[in-house]
Amino acid sequence: MKLVYPANFYYEENGGYSVEIPDLLGCVTQADTLEEAMEMAQDAALGWVLTAIEEEEDIPKPSTIEQITLEAEGFKTLLLLDIDQYTEKYGAKKSVKKTLSIPEWLNRRAEKVGINFSQALQETLLNKIVKIQRKK
Repeated sequence: MKLVYPANFYYEENGGYSVEIPDLLGCVTQADTLEEAMEMAQDAALGWVLTAIEEEEDIPKPSTIEQITLEAEGFKTLLLLDIDQYTEKYGAKKSVKKTLSIPEWLNRRAEKVGINFSQALQETLLNKIVKIQRKK
């Protein structure tokens, strides 16, 4: 699952940048260079969203870039957040075993093309959760 959130980048007097992701309450970071600021902003936003998912909290619906205003000299841009990739790397490692049933024909076809059932279920559940939370 991928999400896109707007971010505000502000120029600091002593050099460097501070970054705020307005839709994610308290999600701020800073860095010495623009490249580092972009990386830090993405990492901070991904960490914020992953924590919300793991703690079963709502994930705010992203604003459009036009809805976001700058509070000082700087610029605004969009951040692409790849939640699945970040979760694989930093997500909680604790697993819960679930027993479920699917039609035999579906099982055969999925096995034939090499689908990882656990990964497919996780991706589908996470996508459904986010869609439901966005409708709230």
